[in-house]
Amino acid sequence: MTGYGIAVFDSGNTKYTVEIKSLNSKFLELGLRIPKSFSEKEFQLRNECNKQIERGKVNLSINVEQSDATVKAAGIDKALLKHYYEQLKSVSTDLNEPVNNLLQLALGLPEVVKYEEETISEDEWKVVEKTFQQALAAFQQFRADEGNVLEQDVKMRIGIILKNLELVEVEEPKRVPVIRERLNQFLSEAVGREAIDQNRFEQELIYYIDKLDITEEKIRLKSHCDYFIETLKSADANGKKLGFISQEIGREINTLGSKANDANIQKLVVGMKEELEKIKEQLLNVL
Repeated sequence: MTGYGIAVFDSGNTKYTVEIKSLNSKFLELGLRIPKSFSEKEFQLRNECNKQIERGKVNLSINVEQSDATVKAAGIDKALLKHYYEQLKSVSTDLNEPVNNLLQLALGLPEVVKYEEETISEDEWKVVEKTFQQALAAFQQFRADEGNVLEQDVKMRIGIILKNLELVEVEEPKRVPVIRERLNQFLSEAVGREAIDQNRFEQELIYYIDKLDITEEKIRLKSHCDYFIETLKSADANGKKLGFISQEIGREINTLGSKANDANIQKLVVGMKEELEKIKEQLLNVL
């Protein structure tokens, strides 16, 4: 499910920005881009995302900007630098070698330039965690708003399927006289009207019509659609469940179409299939 959330905290000296973005995915694919100093908190961040986001290709980024660039600047051990420099100078003199770039060489020697180990204090982490929760809340609200739009859309499409089912009910009684007339005409042309055994004809007609009966399919289709709407109202994450129900709806629609043996009903079935495909596409966005 797509989603987006961002939160910013600026203390004056430090600005923290937390951004969460997601695209559709059947599973949770979580990518983190965080400062090195937050490494020990990565598990906590992942765990919280696993609990609240559930599905989606998610990217979480935390950015820290210092107003004072010297805060993270490297330090120089002056005493050690002087020691290295004097030694290099002495060796150059002994070997009668030029003394150019000795300072640059000394700066590259071990332990001269030191970088402070990047760590995060508990007070700083509390600020970042609060900002993360704010971004996560905005992300979830974005998803909820999108979910409300999707809910109305799939409800509307289920309504169209049910409306077409009602129209099938209207068209269905018209089938039997048409089938009777068609079979009667076929037999008259094949063997002659006088040679037709009406009793046998009626028996075969009943058997044939029974094979084309769609009562069970109509009942099951109506039941599946009602169950779909009921599941849609649940507060739980039911995207997969709705997907399974839509598959059952599809089976009943297909069977209805194969047994209809009527052009008007077939048109209604095609309309149902079209709406169901759109529902399935939308369900890819549902948790």
